[in-house]
Amino acid sequence: MREIRADYDAKTIVVYQAYSPAIAGPALRAGRFVAPFSFTRMTWIKPSFLWLMHRSDWARKAGQERILGVRVSREGWEAALGEAVLINAPGYNDVTDAPVHAQWDPERNLRGAALNHYSIQIGIGRARIETYVRDWIVGLTDLTETAQKAAKLMRAGHADRAKKLLPPERAYPVPDAIAERLAMRD
Repeated sequence: MREIRADYDAKTIVVYQAYSPAIAGPALRAGRFVAPFSFTRMTWIKPSFLWLMHRSDWARKAGQERILGVRVSREGWEAALGEAVLINAPGYNDVTDAPVHAQWDPERNLRGAALNHYSIQIGIGRARIETYVRDWIVGLTDLTETAQKAAKLMRAGHADRAKKLLPPERAYPVPDAIAERLAMRD
């Protein structure tokens, strides 16, 4: 099953990114991404907190020590989804010029094990990074401490307490045309 699960409200959706302190610190102070954030390479955003925790090893991987919650307008999110090219679809070719890439990966549980449903990650390409930063982002939140606290609880055998720290995620209502584009309907 392919489903976008996210923390969202009527106007925004939260996606997650992991960065080094050198990138996250200035971004948090400015309230948006600024140098040394790269505006010339693709940046990947994920609406699944647990998928990012798996990818960043709960903020312990080098270069991924800071976890940011990036609040994006739903208008921007859906514009990105509407332009997305699936990179793991049958017949996939080189899409280096595509403005947005999409990839489905197995969702993860608290312990990092793959589940039997899929979570999406979106690659914002060079052609859209300025738009992402300037027009789509509504705000940034530092979730590093939350991630570290949840990881510590997990290591201590308190999965129930760790789970309470996770952002609330529920099925995101994807418009039919976008769901078809992203191969969400079987």
